Amino acid sequence: VQLQASGGGSVQTGGSLRLSCVASGGTFSRFTMGWFRQAPGKERDFVGAIGRSTGSTYYSDSVKGRFTISRDNAKKNVYLQMDGLKPDDTAVYYCAAKPSIVTAIYYSLSDYPYWGQGTLVTVSS
Repeated sequence: VQLQASGGGSVQTGGSLRLSCVASGGTFSRFTMGWFRQAPGKERDFVGAIGRSTGSTYYSDSVKGRFTISRDNAKKNVYLQMDGLKPDDTAVYYCAAKPSIVTAIYYSLSDYPYWGQGTLVTVSS
């Protein structure tokens, strides 16, 4: 399974960006898909995830209400819509995939065996 994230860029506070992650290999509809981010000098943190079939989502408290994850199984894409961006959202954003036999949300980096290369989001004040 290979993941390719895109859509990062530079925006001002309050702006929006939409990240995309396309998968190749495997059965995409059976993956729980997660988004993580890593700010400079910090650990990689969970942002949110979407379940494999029902599309159930879960978000970290820091992005809840501002970020939205969706997926298109036919296109093998998962999206991260980011609105109301803040300077604290500046980070490299990674998508990750976990083959799942149940509809579940996974929060830990170690749960995900497949990772994209990351895309940089910079939010200026």
